Amino acid sequence: MATSESSLLGELPDEMFSIIKTAGITRLAPRLGRVALPGRKVIDTPHYLAITSRGAVPHLTQDTFARDTSISGVYVGLEDFIERAPSHSPPIYFFHPPDGASPLRRFIALPDETLLVLGARRTQPVAAPSANPNTHEAIAVCTAVGFKTLTAEDYAEAGRHLQADIVVGMGDVPHGRSLGSKRIEKATDRTIQWMAEQAVSRKENAAGVAVQAKLFAPLLPVSCANQQFYVDCLTDELAPDVSGLAIYDLRSVQDLPEALQYLPRLDLTEPQTPHQVLQRIALGMDILTIPFITAATDAGIALAFAFSAPNWTSNTGEDYPADALPLGIDMWLPQHATDLSGLVEGCECYTCTNHHRAYLQHLLVAKEMLGWVLLQIHNHHVIDAFFRAIRQSIADGTFEQDIETFARVYQSAMPEKTGQGPRVRGYQYRSEGRGEGKKNKAPFTRLGDGNEKFAESALPDANASAEVLEAQGFAEKQE
Repeated sequence: MATSESSLLGELPDEMFSIIKTAGITRLAPRLGRVALPGRKVIDTPHYLAITSRGAVPHLTQDTFARDTSISGVYVGLEDFIERAPSHSPPIYFFHPPDGASPLRRFIALPDETLLVLGARRTQPVAAPSANPNTHEAIAVCTAVGFKTLTAEDYAEAGRHLQADIVVGMGDVPHGRSLGSKRIEKATDRTIQWMAEQAVSRKENAAGVAVQAKLFAPLLPVSCANQQFYVDCLTDELAPDVSGLAIYDLRSVQDLPEALQYLPRLDLTEPQTPHQVLQRIALGMDILTIPFITAATDAGIALAFAFSAPNWTSNTGEDYPADALPLGIDMWLPQHATDLSGLVEGCECYTCTNHHRAYLQHLLVAKEMLGWVLLQIHNHHVIDAFFRAIRQSIADGTFEQDIETFARVYQSAMPEKTGQGPRVRGYQYRSEGRGEGKKNKAPFTRLGDGNEKFAESALPDANASAEVLEAQGFAEKQE
Protein backbone atom coordinates (compact mmCIF):
# COMPACT_ATOMS: atom_id res chain seq x y z
CA MET A 1 0.00 0.00 0.00
CA ALA A 2 1.15 3.48 -0.70
CA THR A 3 2.19 5.63 2.21
CA SER A 4 2.57 9.32 2.70
CA GLU A 5 5.97 10.81 3.42
CA SER A 6 5.10 11.62 7.04
CA SER A 7 4.63 8.75 9.49
CA LEU A 8 5.59 10.32 12.83
CA LEU A 9 3.13 9.80 15.64
CA GLY A 10 3.16 13.49 16.52
CA GLU A 11 1.97 14.39 13.05
CA LEU A 12 -0.98 11.97 12.91
CA PRO A 13 -4.48 13.41 12.71
CA ASP A 14 -6.96 12.84 15.55
CA GLU A 15 -9.15 10.51 13.47
CA MET A 16 -8.02 7.11 12.23
CA PHE A 17 -9.56 7.88 8.82
CA SER A 18 -10.06 11.22 7.14
CA ILE A 19 -11.65 11.95 3.76
CA ILE A 20 -9.57 14.36 1.70
CA LYS A 21 -11.67 14.61 -1.45
CA THR A 22 -14.86 13.12 -2.85
CA ALA A 23 -15.10 13.01 -6.65
CA GLY A 24 -18.82 13.58 -7.13
CA ILE A 25 -21.95 15.05 -5.63
CA THR A 26 -23.59 11.68 -4.95
CA ARG A 27 -22.88 9.42 -2.00
CA LEU A 28 -21.53 6.67 -4.23
CA ALA A 29 -18.43 8.32 -5.65
CA PRO A 30 -14.69 7.67 -5.61
CA ARG A 31 -12.89 9.42 -2.80
CA LEU A 32 -9.42 10.11 -1.51
CA GLY A 33 -8.71 9.37 2.13
CA ARG A 34 -5.98 8.70 4.63
CA VAL A 35 -5.62 6.00 7.28
CA ALA A 36 -3.41 6.96 10.21
CA LEU A 37 -2.73 4.68 13.17
CA PRO A 38 -0.06 5.10 15.87
CA GLY A 39 3.17 3.33 15.02
CA ARG A 40 2.15 2.61 11.41
CA LYS A 41 2.88 4.50 8.23
CA VAL A 42 0.16 6.81 7.05
CA ILE A 43 -1.70 5.13 4.18
CA ASP A 44 -3.36 7.01 1.35
CA THR A 45 -6.57 5.51 0.00
CA PRO A 46 -7.99 4.02 -2.12
CA HIS A 47 -5.55 1.16 -1.88
CA TYR A 48 -5.37 -2.53 -1.11
CA LEU A 49 -4.37 -5.10 1.49
CA ALA A 50 -2.14 -8.00 0.53
CA ILE A 51 -3.86 -11.32 1.21
CA THR A 52 -1.96 -13.79 3.38
CA SER A 53 -1.94 -17.56 3.73
CA ARG A 54 -1.12 -18.63 7.29
CA GLY A 55 0.19 -15.16 8.00
CA ALA A 56 2.51 -14.83 5.00
CA VAL A 57 1.92 -13.41 1.55
CA PRO A 58 2.13 -16.51 -0.68
CA HIS A 59 5.57 -17.05 -2.25
CA LEU A 60 7.19 -14.23 -0.22
CA THR A 61 9.43 -14.79 2.76
CA GLN A 62 9.48 -12.07 5.39
CA ASP A 63 12.83 -10.66 4.29
CA THR A 64 11.72 -10.53 0.65
CA PHE A 65 8.44 -8.92 1.75
CA ALA A 66 10.29 -6.12 3.55
CA ARG A 67 13.12 -5.63 1.05
CA ASP A 68 11.56 -6.05 -2.39
CA THR A 69 7.93 -4.97 -2.07
CA SER A 70 6.03 -1.84 -1.06
CA ILE A 71 3.19 -3.67 0.65
CA SER A 72 2.11 -1.71 3.71
CA GLY A 73 -0.98 -3.62 4.83
CA VAL A 74 -2.00 -7.27 5.08
CA TYR A 75 -5.19 -9.18 5.81
CA VAL A 76 -4.91 -12.26 8.04
CA GLY A 77 -7.63 -14.86 8.66
CA LEU A 78 -7.79 -16.32 12.18
CA GLU A 79 -8.95 -19.68 10.77
CA ASP A 80 -5.40 -20.20 9.46
CA PHE A 81 -4.11 -20.66 13.02
CA ILE A 82 -6.77 -22.45 15.08
CA GLU A 83 -6.91 -26.01 13.77
CA ARG A 84 -6.22 -27.29 17.32
CA ALA A 85 -9.20 -25.44 18.85
CA PRO A 86 -11.37 -26.04 20.78
CA SER A 87 -9.92 -29.29 22.23
CA HIS A 88 -6.43 -27.76 22.50
CA SER A 89 -5.29 -24.15 22.54
CA PRO A 90 -3.50 -23.15 19.33
CA PRO A 91 0.20 -22.25 19.72
CA ILE A 92 -0.44 -18.63 18.75
CA TYR A 93 -2.47 -18.16 21.96
CA PHE A 94 0.55 -19.11 24.10
CA PHE A 95 2.86 -16.63 22.39
CA HIS A 96 3.65 -13.53 24.45
CA PRO A 97 6.39 -11.31 22.96
CA PRO A 98 8.76 -10.01 25.65
CA ASP A 99 8.54 -6.46 24.28
CA GLY A 100 4.75 -6.38 24.73
CA ALA A 101 4.14 -6.12 20.97
CA SER A 102 1.24 -7.73 19.14
CA PRO A 103 1.53 -11.54 19.47
CA LEU A 104 0.10 -11.96 15.97
CA ARG A 105 2.55 -9.46 14.47
CA ARG A 106 5.55 -11.16 16.06
CA PHE A 107 4.22 -14.66 15.34
CA ILE A 108 4.11 -13.97 11.58
CA ALA A 109 7.23 -11.71 11.64
CA LEU A 110 5.38 -8.74 10.15
CA PRO A 111 7.32 -5.43 10.03
CA ASP A 112 6.29 -2.93 12.70
CA GLU A 113 5.20 -0.27 10.22
CA THR A 114 2.87 -2.61 8.28
CA LEU A 115 -0.88 -2.32 8.89
CA LEU A 116 -2.30 -5.58 10.27
CA VAL A 117 -5.98 -6.45 9.71
CA LEU A 118 -7.51 -9.55 11.34
CA GLY A 119 -10.69 -11.30 10.23
CA ALA A 120 -12.34 -14.56 11.27
CA ARG A 121 -12.27 -16.05 7.75
CA ARG A 122 -9.56 -15.77 5.15
CA THR A 123 -10.33 -14.19 1.82
CA GLN A 124 -11.31 -15.86 -0.42
CA PRO A 125 -13.15 -18.01 2.13
CA VAL A 126 -14.05 -21.62 1.46
CA ALA A 127 -17.83 -22.10 1.54
CA ALA A 128 -18.91 -24.28 4.46
CA PRO A 129 -20.80 -27.51 3.67
CA SER A 130 -24.53 -27.29 4.22
CA ALA A 131 -24.26 -29.72 7.14
CA ASN A 132 -21.97 -27.30 8.99
CA PRO A 133 -23.56 -23.84 8.83
CA ASN A 134 -23.36 -20.89 11.22
CA THR A 135 -25.29 -21.12 14.50
CA HIS A 136 -26.51 -18.62 17.10
CA GLU A 137 -23.20 -18.88 18.96
CA ALA A 138 -20.61 -19.63 16.29
CA ILE A 139 -19.61 -19.58 12.64
CA ALA A 140 -18.06 -22.37 10.57
CA VAL A 141 -14.40 -21.82 9.76
CA CYS A 142 -12.11 -23.82 7.47
CA THR A 143 -8.94 -24.97 9.20
CA ALA A 144 -6.06 -27.16 8.09
CA VAL A 145 -7.93 -30.22 9.39
CA GLY A 146 -11.40 -29.40 8.09
CA PHE A 147 -14.32 -27.22 9.12
CA LYS A 148 -14.72 -26.32 12.78
CA THR A 149 -16.76 -23.81 14.75
CA LEU A 150 -15.52 -20.48 16.07
CA THR A 151 -17.65 -18.93 18.80
CA ALA A 152 -18.15 -15.20 19.12
CA GLU A 153 -16.64 -15.32 22.60
CA ASP A 154 -13.48 -17.06 21.37
CA TYR A 155 -13.12 -14.64 18.47
CA ALA A 156 -13.48 -11.64 20.78
CA GLU A 157 -10.83 -13.12 23.07
CA ALA A 158 -8.53 -13.75 20.08
CA GLY A 159 -8.96 -10.16 18.90
CA ARG A 160 -8.07 -8.88 22.35
CA HIS A 161 -5.01 -11.09 22.74
CA LEU A 162 -3.55 -10.89 19.21
CA GLN A 163 -3.68 -7.06 19.09
CA ALA A 164 -4.09 -6.48 15.37
CA ASP A 165 -4.46 -2.88 14.21
CA ILE A 166 -7.92 -3.51 12.78
CA VAL A 167 -10.28 -6.36 13.68
CA VAL A 168 -13.17 -7.18 11.35
CA GLY A 169 -16.14 -8.05 13.54
CA MET A 170 -17.66 -11.50 13.24
CA GLY A 171 -20.80 -11.50 11.14
CA ASP A 172 -23.27 -14.16 10.08
CA VAL A 173 -22.15 -14.07 6.45
CA PRO A 174 -23.06 -17.29 4.57
CA HIS A 175 -20.22 -17.38 2.06
CA GLY A 176 -21.31 -18.98 -1.19
CA ARG A 177 -25.02 -18.77 -0.39
CA SER A 178 -27.66 -16.05 -0.54
CA LEU A 179 -29.70 -14.87 2.42
CA GLY A 180 -33.44 -15.53 2.29
CA SER A 181 -35.92 -13.27 4.08
CA LYS A 182 -36.15 -15.50 7.19
CA ARG A 183 -32.40 -16.06 7.19
CA ILE A 184 -31.78 -12.30 7.09
CA GLU A 185 -33.66 -11.86 10.36
CA LYS A 186 -31.56 -14.53 12.03
CA ALA A 187 -28.33 -13.15 10.59
CA THR A 188 -29.21 -9.64 11.79
CA ASP A 189 -29.89 -10.77 15.35
CA ARG A 190 -26.75 -12.88 15.48
CA THR A 191 -24.48 -10.17 14.10
CA ILE A 192 -25.84 -7.58 16.53
CA GLN A 193 -25.22 -9.95 19.44
CA TRP A 194 -21.69 -10.80 18.27
CA MET A 195 -20.77 -7.17 17.64
CA ALA A 196 -22.02 -6.24 21.13
CA GLU A 197 -19.82 -8.97 22.63
CA GLN A 198 -16.85 -7.70 20.64
CA ALA A 199 -17.48 -4.14 21.84
CA VAL A 200 -17.75 -5.22 25.49
CA SER A 201 -14.54 -7.25 25.16
CA ARG A 202 -12.69 -4.18 23.90
CA LYS A 203 -13.98 -2.00 26.73
CA GLU A 204 -12.91 -4.50 29.37
CA ASN A 205 -9.41 -4.54 27.94
CA ALA A 206 -9.04 -0.82 27.28
CA ALA A 207 -6.73 -0.11 30.25
CA GLY A 208 -3.05 -0.92 29.97
CA VAL A 209 -3.00 -1.97 26.31
CA ALA A 210 -0.37 -0.29 24.15
CA VAL A 211 -2.14 -0.75 20.80
CA GLN A 212 -5.93 -0.79 20.75
CA ALA A 213 -7.44 -2.49 17.71
CA LYS A 214 -10.03 -0.62 15.68
CA LEU A 215 -13.27 -2.51 15.15
CA PHE A 216 -14.78 -2.72 11.67
CA ALA A 217 -18.44 -3.73 11.56
CA PRO A 218 -19.42 -6.30 8.91
CA LEU A 219 -22.44 -5.46 6.78
CA LEU A 220 -24.53 -8.44 5.72
CA PRO A 221 -24.53 -9.20 1.96
CA VAL A 222 -27.92 -7.55 1.42
CA SER A 223 -29.10 -3.96 1.08
CA CYS A 224 -29.08 -1.75 4.16
CA ALA A 225 -32.88 -1.59 3.98
CA ASN A 226 -33.05 -5.36 4.47
CA GLN A 227 -30.85 -5.16 7.56
CA GLN A 228 -32.26 -1.91 8.90
CA PHE A 229 -32.39 -3.00 12.54
CA TYR A 230 -28.68 -3.86 12.47
CA VAL A 231 -27.82 -0.58 10.69
CA ASP A 232 -29.77 1.34 13.33
CA CYS A 233 -27.74 -0.39 16.04
CA LEU A 234 -24.52 0.62 14.29
CA THR A 235 -25.58 4.25 14.16
CA ASP A 236 -26.84 4.30 17.78
CA GLU A 237 -25.69 1.82 20.44
CA LEU A 238 -22.53 0.58 18.68
CA ALA A 239 -21.45 3.89 17.13
CA PRO A 240 -18.72 4.70 19.73
CA ASP A 241 -17.05 1.31 19.16
CA VAL A 242 -17.20 1.07 15.36
CA SER A 243 -14.33 2.61 13.38
CA GLY A 244 -15.11 1.26 9.91
CA LEU A 245 -17.23 -1.02 7.75
CA ALA A 246 -16.49 -4.38 6.13
CA ILE A 247 -18.41 -4.80 2.87
CA TYR A 248 -19.26 -8.28 1.51
CA ASP A 249 -21.73 -7.23 -1.19
CA LEU A 250 -21.98 -4.06 -3.29
CA ARG A 251 -25.70 -3.83 -2.52
CA SER A 252 -24.78 -2.84 1.02
CA VAL A 253 -23.36 0.52 -0.05
CA GLN A 254 -26.17 1.43 -2.43
CA ASP A 255 -28.38 2.78 0.40
CA LEU A 256 -25.78 3.35 3.11
CA PRO A 257 -27.18 5.89 5.60
CA GLU A 258 -25.57 9.30 6.02
CA ALA A 259 -24.36 8.48 9.53
CA LEU A 260 -22.11 5.70 8.15
CA GLN A 261 -20.88 7.50 5.05
CA TYR A 262 -17.72 8.85 6.66
CA LEU A 263 -16.41 5.54 7.98
CA PRO A 264 -13.64 3.78 6.00
CA ARG A 265 -14.90 0.90 3.87
CA LEU A 266 -12.99 -2.36 3.66
CA ASP A 267 -14.07 -4.20 0.50
CA LEU A 268 -14.18 -8.00 0.88
CA THR A 269 -16.23 -8.68 -2.27
CA GLU A 270 -13.28 -10.38 -4.04
CA PRO A 271 -12.92 -8.53 -7.37
CA GLN A 272 -11.60 -10.82 -10.11
CA THR A 273 -10.24 -8.24 -12.58
CA PRO A 274 -8.88 -4.67 -12.44
CA HIS A 275 -12.13 -3.58 -14.12
CA GLN A 276 -14.04 -4.81 -11.10
CA VAL A 277 -11.56 -3.05 -8.82
CA LEU A 278 -12.35 0.22 -10.60
CA GLN A 279 -16.07 -0.47 -10.24
CA ARG A 280 -15.71 -0.78 -6.49
CA ILE A 281 -13.59 2.33 -6.17
CA ALA A 282 -16.21 4.22 -8.18
CA LEU A 283 -18.68 3.26 -5.43
CA GLY A 284 -16.46 4.73 -2.75
CA MET A 285 -14.50 1.73 -1.50
CA ASP A 286 -11.37 2.77 0.39
CA ILE A 287 -9.39 -0.42 1.08
CA LEU A 288 -9.70 -3.56 -1.03
CA THR A 289 -8.57 -7.17 -0.90
CA ILE A 290 -7.64 -8.47 -4.36
CA PRO A 291 -7.44 -12.26 -4.77
CA PHE A 292 -6.42 -12.16 -8.44
CA ILE A 293 -2.90 -10.96 -7.59
CA THR A 294 -1.83 -14.30 -6.13
CA ALA A 295 -4.10 -16.17 -8.56
CA ALA A 296 -2.17 -14.63 -11.45
CA THR A 297 1.15 -15.47 -9.79
CA ASP A 298 0.10 -19.09 -9.26
CA ALA A 299 -0.89 -19.30 -12.93
CA GLY A 300 2.51 -17.98 -14.07
CA ILE A 301 1.02 -14.72 -15.36
CA ALA A 302 2.86 -11.40 -15.09
CA LEU A 303 0.35 -8.56 -14.70
CA ALA A 304 0.86 -5.99 -17.44
CA PHE A 305 -1.75 -3.22 -17.09
CA ALA A 306 -1.56 0.42 -16.07
CA PHE A 307 -4.39 2.78 -15.25
CA SER A 308 -3.17 5.80 -17.16
CA ALA A 309 -1.07 6.31 -20.27
CA PRO A 310 -1.08 9.71 -22.04
CA ASN A 311 -0.87 8.33 -25.57
CA TRP A 312 -4.08 6.32 -25.05
CA THR A 313 -6.38 9.25 -24.36
CA SER A 314 -8.49 10.53 -27.21
CA ASN A 315 -7.65 14.11 -26.20
CA THR A 316 -4.16 13.70 -27.69
CA GLY A 317 -5.56 12.79 -31.09
CA GLU A 318 -3.85 9.40 -31.06
CA ASP A 319 -5.74 6.17 -31.65
CA TYR A 320 -6.38 3.51 -29.07
CA PRO A 321 -4.64 0.15 -29.66
CA ALA A 322 -6.21 -1.69 -32.59
CA ASP A 323 -6.71 -4.79 -30.42
CA ALA A 324 -7.44 -4.73 -26.71
CA LEU A 325 -4.27 -5.38 -24.73
CA PRO A 326 -4.05 -8.39 -22.39
CA LEU A 327 -4.12 -7.76 -18.66
CA GLY A 328 -1.16 -10.08 -18.19
CA ILE A 329 1.55 -12.07 -19.94
CA ASP A 330 1.59 -15.86 -19.71
CA MET A 331 5.20 -16.66 -18.83
CA TRP A 332 4.71 -20.37 -19.56
CA LEU A 333 4.63 -19.75 -23.31
CA PRO A 334 7.73 -21.16 -25.06
CA GLN A 335 8.18 -17.90 -27.01
CA HIS A 336 9.73 -16.40 -23.85
CA ALA A 337 12.47 -19.04 -23.68
CA THR A 338 14.98 -16.82 -25.54
CA ASP A 339 13.55 -13.39 -24.69
CA LEU A 340 16.07 -11.32 -22.72
CA SER A 341 13.73 -8.38 -22.04
CA GLY A 342 12.02 -7.65 -18.73
CA LEU A 343 8.63 -9.07 -17.92
CA VAL A 344 6.89 -5.78 -18.74
CA GLU A 345 8.47 -2.93 -20.68
CA GLY A 346 9.26 0.04 -18.45
CA CYS A 347 8.54 -1.78 -15.19
CA GLU A 348 10.94 -0.80 -12.39
CA CYS A 349 10.24 -3.64 -9.96
CA TYR A 350 13.04 -5.81 -8.61
CA THR A 351 12.17 -8.67 -10.97
CA CYS A 352 12.13 -6.65 -14.19
CA THR A 353 15.30 -4.70 -13.36
CA ASN A 354 17.34 -7.78 -12.43
CA HIS A 355 15.98 -10.69 -14.51
CA HIS A 356 14.50 -11.40 -17.93
CA ARG A 357 11.65 -13.42 -19.39
CA ALA A 358 13.84 -16.32 -20.48
CA TYR A 359 15.12 -16.84 -16.94
CA LEU A 360 11.65 -16.67 -15.44
CA GLN A 361 10.25 -19.06 -18.03
CA HIS A 362 13.06 -21.49 -17.26
CA LEU A 363 12.26 -21.32 -13.53
CA LEU A 364 8.60 -22.09 -14.11
CA VAL A 365 9.29 -25.01 -16.44
CA ALA A 366 11.84 -26.39 -13.96
CA LYS A 367 9.28 -26.02 -11.11
CA GLU A 368 11.68 -23.76 -9.21
CA MET A 369 9.86 -21.83 -6.48
CA LEU A 370 11.97 -18.76 -7.24
CA GLY A 371 9.91 -18.28 -10.41
CA TRP A 372 6.73 -17.64 -8.41
CA VAL A 373 8.63 -15.47 -5.92
CA LEU A 374 9.77 -13.16 -8.71
CA LEU A 375 6.29 -13.10 -10.24
CA GLN A 376 4.70 -12.20 -6.91
CA ILE A 377 7.13 -9.30 -6.44
CA HIS A 378 6.32 -8.00 -9.92
CA ASN A 379 2.56 -8.41 -9.62
CA HIS A 380 2.35 -6.52 -6.35
CA HIS A 381 4.46 -3.75 -7.86
CA VAL A 382 2.01 -3.46 -10.76
CA ILE A 383 -0.93 -3.19 -8.32
CA ASP A 384 0.92 -0.55 -6.29
CA ALA A 385 1.40 1.56 -9.44
CA PHE A 386 -2.21 0.89 -10.46
CA PHE A 387 -3.60 2.33 -7.23
CA ARG A 388 -1.15 5.22 -7.26
CA ALA A 389 -2.46 6.22 -10.69
CA ILE A 390 -6.06 5.82 -9.47
CA ARG A 391 -5.47 8.25 -6.61
CA GLN A 392 -3.87 10.73 -8.98
CA SER A 393 -6.80 10.40 -11.36
CA ILE A 394 -9.29 11.12 -8.58
CA ALA A 395 -7.24 14.12 -7.49
CA ASP A 396 -7.17 15.43 -11.08
CA GLY A 397 -10.90 14.92 -11.53
CA THR A 398 -10.48 12.58 -14.53
CA PHE A 399 -11.38 9.26 -12.90
CA GLU A 400 -14.57 8.65 -14.86
CA GLN A 401 -12.89 9.33 -18.21
CA ASP A 402 -9.88 7.21 -17.26
CA ILE A 403 -12.15 4.25 -16.46
CA GLU A 404 -13.64 4.47 -19.96
CA THR A 405 -10.16 4.61 -21.46
CA PHE A 406 -9.02 1.61 -19.44
CA ALA A 407 -12.04 -0.40 -20.60
CA ARG A 408 -11.20 0.39 -24.24
CA VAL A 409 -7.51 -0.37 -23.96
CA TYR A 410 -7.54 -3.64 -22.00
CA GLN A 411 -9.32 -6.95 -22.32
CA SER A 412 -12.11 -7.62 -19.85
CA ALA A 413 -10.76 -10.93 -18.49
CA MET A 414 -7.46 -12.23 -17.21
CA PRO A 415 -5.44 -14.55 -19.50
CA GLU A 416 -6.24 -18.24 -19.30
CA LYS A 417 -3.94 -20.42 -17.23
CA THR A 418 -1.79 -22.78 -19.34
CA GLY A 419 0.89 -24.01 -16.91
CA GLN A 420 0.56 -26.36 -13.98
CA GLY A 421 1.47 -23.83 -11.31
CA PRO A 422 2.87 -24.48 -7.81
CA ARG A 423 1.41 -26.97 -5.38
CA VAL A 424 -2.18 -26.22 -4.42
CA ARG A 425 -2.57 -25.22 -0.76
CA GLY A 426 -4.99 -28.03 0.07
CA TYR A 427 -6.41 -26.57 3.28
CA GLN A 428 -7.92 -23.76 1.22
CA TYR A 429 -10.22 -26.18 -0.62
CA ARG A 430 -13.18 -28.11 0.68
CA SER A 431 -13.05 -31.89 0.42
CA GLU A 432 -15.76 -33.31 -1.82
CA GLY A 433 -15.66 -36.82 -0.31
CA ARG A 434 -14.76 -40.19 -1.76
CA GLY A 435 -13.56 -40.43 -5.31
CA GLU A 436 -12.14 -36.92 -5.26
CA GLY A 437 -9.24 -36.50 -7.66
CA LYS A 438 -5.85 -35.23 -6.59
CA LYS A 439 -5.50 -31.45 -6.69
CA ASN A 440 -1.75 -31.64 -7.26
CA LYS A 441 -0.30 -33.53 -10.19
CA ALA A 442 2.79 -35.64 -9.64
CA PRO A 443 5.87 -33.40 -10.00
CA PHE A 444 7.80 -36.09 -11.87
CA THR A 445 6.60 -38.74 -14.33
CA ARG A 446 8.30 -41.34 -16.49
CA LEU A 447 9.36 -40.10 -19.90
CA GLY A 448 8.81 -41.80 -23.26
CA ASP A 449 8.91 -45.59 -22.94
CA GLY A 450 9.55 -45.43 -19.20
CA ASN A 451 6.53 -47.57 -18.35
CA GLU A 452 7.65 -50.30 -20.76
CA LYS A 453 11.18 -50.28 -19.38
CA PHE A 454 9.84 -50.49 -15.86
CA ALA A 455 7.65 -53.45 -16.78
CA GLU A 456 10.60 -55.21 -18.37
CA SER A 457 12.72 -54.73 -15.26
CA ALA A 458 10.08 -56.10 -12.88
CA LEU A 459 10.89 -59.32 -11.07
CA PRO A 460 9.21 -62.41 -12.55
CA ASP A 461 6.58 -64.37 -10.70
CA ALA A 462 7.94 -67.03 -8.36
CA ASN A 463 6.08 -69.75 -10.29
CA ALA A 464 7.08 -68.53 -13.74
CA SER A 465 7.98 -71.15 -16.31
CA ALA A 466 11.44 -71.52 -17.83
CA GLU A 467 10.20 -69.96 -21.04
CA VAL A 468 9.01 -66.82 -19.22
CA LEU A 469 12.28 -66.53 -17.30
CA GLU A 470 14.24 -66.81 -20.52
CA ALA A 471 12.05 -64.29 -22.29
CA GLN A 472 12.64 -61.77 -19.49
CA GLY A 473 16.39 -62.34 -19.51
CA PHE A 474 16.60 -63.95 -16.05
CA ALA A 475 17.67 -67.42 -17.25
CA GLU A 476 18.83 -69.36 -20.22
CA LYS A 477 17.53 -72.80 -21.08
CA GLN A 478 20.10 -75.52 -21.46
CA GLU A 479 19.63 -77.96 -24.30
